[in-house]
Amino acid sequence: MEFRTVIEIAKPDFEIRPCEEMLFVGSCFADSIGQRFREEGFPVIVNPHGTMYNPVSILHTIEHLVEGGPSVVPSNMQSIKTAFLTLGTNHIYRLKETGEIVDNCEKRPASLFQEEELSVDVCANYLRLAIDLLRQANPEMRIVLTVSPIRYRKYGYHGSQLSKATLLLAVDKVMSAYRNPRLSETSGISYFPAYEILNDELRDYRFYAPDMLHPSSQAVDYIWERLVDTFFSAEAKTFLSEWQPLKQALGHKPFNPDSEAYKILMDKTMLKVAELREKYPTFAL
Repeated sequence: MEFRTVIEIAKPDFEIRPCEEMLFVGSCFADSIGQRFREEGFPVIVNPHGTMYNPVSILHTIEHLVEGGPSVVPSNMQSIKTAFLTLGTNHIYRLKETGEIVDNCEKRPASLFQEEELSVDVCANYLRLAIDLLRQANPEMRIVLTVSPIRYRKYGYHGSQLSKATLLLAVDKVMSAYRNPRLSETSGISYFPAYEILNDELRDYRFYAPDMLHPSSQAVDYIWERLVDTFFSAEAKTFLSEWQPLKQALGHKPFNPDSEAYKILMDKTMLKVAELREKYPTFAL
């Protein structure tokens, strides 16, 4: 008997290699997954201009990256192999005085802003602009689109579902726009169903944090496992298996850090880390 539904994820036409450089732009889910890649030794850039929730703000970050910005931005976008764009909401805030869509209200009075909801077509257009900018900077860059599973209580739960539905339809529209009609596939662009995994596959409040909105650490671990299984090459999975025991050793808090046994253990661990860095030159510890 089957007691849960398992989301089937189509294999993309590309694979993530060991310790390749990556970019994460979008909602706090992008922050969480990007941080997980960082912990696993990948050289990543995560929301260099802050967390971005809607397609307009994601485009703004991409524009800063491509056109040049502060020192946190890489000088050579061609070094980034894969970019994850994670959508959180279709709601935007427009500064009444100028009509500008802002990325952050910066704790200014709500009366200064007008809240709006973007349509499916408008969301899709902003996403396409972001992807095209990334591809202009690096034609070989692969793009992964996701919709954050985190709900927005302030919209009301029905409103939150409508917002997510708009984003899902927009992503589907973008995927169709880039699909090669002869091959029936989208070259270098993939969708990872994080939203569906949490809401349809796990579907239980035990997989949520105490706020009942964010995924629990166990849910994030499971989503990470599905992501690894979907995107990682065999070599990247081998790297993870080599790094895991060293990561655990480095994270261990000893009862007596000054003991000779612990010092010997750390010396051996650091020697193995050095060997790993020699084997994977872009390993970022």
